[in-house]
Amino acid sequence: MTDPTAPQGGEPSGGTPADGRPRNFPPAPMTSAEGAAATIGVGTEQVEAVTEAGARRGRILAWGLWDWGSAAFNAVVTTFVFTVYLTSESFGPNGTVEAQLGWALAGAGLLIALLAPITGQRSDTSGRRKLWLAVNTFLVVACTLAMFFVLPAPEYLLLGLFLVAAGNVFFEFASVNYNAMLVQVSTPRSIGKVSGFGWGMGYVGGIVLLLIVYFGFIQPEVGWFGVTGDDGLAVRVSMLVSALWFGLFALPVLFAVPEYRGPAVRRERVGFFASYKRLGGDVAKLWKEDRNTVWFLLASAVFRDGLAGVFTFGGVLAASVFGFSAGEVIVFAIAANVVAGISTIAVGALDDRLGAKPVIVVALIGLVVSGLIVFFLHDGGQLVFWTAGLALCLFVGPAQSASRTFLARLIPAGREGEVFGLYATTGRAVSFLAPTAFAIFVTLSGNRAYFGILGIVLVIAVGLALLIPVKSTRTAPPAPRD
Repeated sequence: MTDPTAPQGGEPSGGTPADGRPRNFPPAPMTSAEGAAATIGVGTEQVEAVTEAGARRGRILAWGLWDWGSAAFNAVVTTFVFTVYLTSESFGPNGTVEAQLGWALAGAGLLIALLAPITGQRSDTSGRRKLWLAVNTFLVVACTLAMFFVLPAPEYLLLGLFLVAAGNVFFEFASVNYNAMLVQVSTPRSIGKVSGFGWGMGYVGGIVLLLIVYFGFIQPEVGWFGVTGDDGLAVRVSMLVSALWFGLFALPVLFAVPEYRGPAVRRERVGFFASYKRLGGDVAKLWKEDRNTVWFLLASAVFRDGLAGVFTFGGVLAASVFGFSAGEVIVFAIAANVVAGISTIAVGALDDRLGAKPVIVVALIGLVVSGLIVFFLHDGGQLVFWTAGLALCLFVGPAQSASRTFLARLIPAGREGEVFGLYATTGRAVSFLAPTAFAIFVTLSGNRAYFGILGIVLVIAVGLALLIPVKSTRTAPPAPRD
């Protein structure tokens, strides 16, 4: 064994290191894996693995904080605060404004369907995924800030609808890049946990922000900074807070996660119409090699849009049909996020034990039944919405989380990025279904808002029907020909 007191290389024989430091002076920090490995007596590979794991944990947290911040748009803007404010009687007759909101979101969904293939492909081919995440995120922040200027009067309805629709478009474009970054911060073994962590952060972030908005501005007669409910100021200031919240928590992922560099051989960038031709080729190739995955992409695109509709129109229905005040809607929203978060985490163990498909099927059936209860018992008042509405939230989270893990188990090795890209694109391509179905049912019923529930239930039921024949295991690719 080597005597630790013996002079080391680079020291003069007198015992003082060459740099003049005393012998017992702490050594300079190790800056290489080799040096650290030699110091603690382990292999260099082990040190590098530990270092990589630590860096990955930091990137996962930074990635999840974007989801935490995005609750400002998902929970506060589109579900429980601004859309409820926008569909109040201050902006127009009950039923009419709800239908107009549905048409505005339907138009946004169609625009997303037209442009999503381009945004996803160009971020991949250019290697500027993080840049476009930043651009679209802060366009959402700008739309949210502008909502402060929407006063409670009919002449401001168009501005409010435009900002909600535009915010949805930019948010979906940002989500395409955010979801694509999942493979950058996870491994094949951890992709389910990391994905679930992101969902969980979104629910928890929604709870925290809704509590701030409720107790800071909505509930008290005079809130923080002297804000009152006059001229909708409490809601409008909440939009400022939400914009700052999202902008702040979107920053960590932009600094901590490296930019996507793409494969060694990148695909050539193509124009607007050629991007659709390429998308068709990708789908045709996947259909030929693994048809089961294509069926799941189709089924999940439909039922995921129905899940989005549950949250998009939940707060609107609570206020316009069941008579919830703005404050009561937020209280319900907090409870809904708690229920959804707990159920998502708890059902994760069942997903691992039973598989994702049984979880999704049971969740979708539960959503259809709960939605029909809300529709047929709507005259029962707030108690009906509290019970059946929370039941809806009980099933939404597990269906969302299990959908990702189901696909992760189907993806052929080495094609994760491609298939998750199609997962995002197909979801965006049908994002007009739930808003359109909601608006059609409300319009055909003579502007009775509760009929919109049937539109959302119909979309979920169609997605369930499409899911039933999908197999839970990946289809083996055809054997190569000689």
